Amino acid sequence: MAEFKYYVSSMRLRTLPLSLAGVIMGSLLAVADYRVPALVIVLLLLTTAFLQILANLSNELGDVLRGTDTAERQGPSYGLNSGNLSIKEMKGCIAVTVILCCISGTAMVWVSFGTLLCLESILLLLLGLAAIMAAMRYTLGRNPYGYRAMGDLYVFIFFGLVSVLGAYFVCAHTLHSWLLLLPASTMGLFSVGVLNTNNIRDMKTDYPNRTTLAMKLGLHKARIYQTILIVLAWACMVAYTLMRLPDIRHWLYVLTLPLFVIHLRGVWTHTDRDLDKYLPMLVMASFLFAILSGIGFTAFLF
Repeated sequence: MAEFKYYVSSMRLRTLPLSLAGVIMGSLLAVADYRVPALVIVLLLLTTAFLQILANLSNELGDVLRGTDTAERQGPSYGLNSGNLSIKEMKGCIAVTVILCCISGTAMVWVSFGTLLCLESILLLLLGLAAIMAAMRYTLGRNPYGYRAMGDLYVFIFFGLVSVLGAYFVCAHTLHSWLLLLPASTMGLFSVGVLNTNNIRDMKTDYPNRTTLAMKLGLHKARIYQTILIVLAWACMVAYTLMRLPDIRHWLYVLTLPLFVIHLRGVWTHTDRDLDKYLPMLVMASFLFAILSGIGFTAFLF
């Protein structure tokens, strides 16, 4: 029973709002345009949560195996890197999580389309397999992309484009407009911002073992990059809102603007462990942004 809390700590549940944000936005945008069964959305959220937990567990295992996580680590310690879980136990937990991802994802596709044999279902199952592989290969494997400054690209694709557009397609069975790329890009850019903040914080301890984009840019340029990510994310969503039929309720997400301003101010004035508190702030700001955006576009239904 004592080990259970260490498994939970390694799952890093505080990261779930970010992974769920894009799915929530995509689902609510679909609800604004189509009738969507509630069970599909529930399974979609559950599958996303399992994928994020898988990514977190795999990330910790990969960092420990490569010696990246040490006593000098700037972020919090978890079950494996604190020594409370063994590598064998972590591998077992990862295997169980992969199984849960497969079960939940398959159920989601089946409930949404009523069959696993149509082209759409097969493509979604293949996309799910790609998501599982991407979640595990961030720091695991012989050539993990998280150690080659490619994490930003993968996060943008899977936390933005795949998350929002995939959720919309699962719910609506169609992608009716290219404009959906704008909110998808918004969530992708926010997610890259979270990763970049994490990489800025860990620049000193990552240096011997890992190459991140923040390290390549250097502290000052990494801060400029962070500002560009946040501003561009907002620009994409503002453009999407302006291109829809005008309604004051569509602008509900503007209420989150102060959180993003505070976050950017923190990034420009703090480093190392002092920067850690601005990570969950950006996660929660992105989560609230997604919820308020979705509510704003579905408000006319109620």
